[in-house]
Amino acid sequence: MSLTHSPEKHALLIDRIPTVTGRKLHEWFDVLERGPGLASCSERSHWLTDEYGLSNGYARAIVQEFDRRRRNRSTVPSQRS
Repeated sequence: MSLTHSPEKHALLIDRIPTVTGRKLHEWFDVLERGPGLASCSERSHWLTDEYGLSNGYARAIVQEFDRRRRNRSTVPSQRS
């Protein structure tokens, strides 16, 4: 099994996260920020699946997007109201 999704699959998963999980992407980023200091993508993905009941695919997409934005120094969406 691949550890990463194709760019198309990743974009589809990211777009569907609010509908499927009931939380917006920035909320998942907050969860990762407050979560345990796990180093690897797979550890953080497994933590999300265990703690929040996410499927492995969505958990992995969230972690990869979080890492990508931090690596690119992109702005994490701040749609908090």
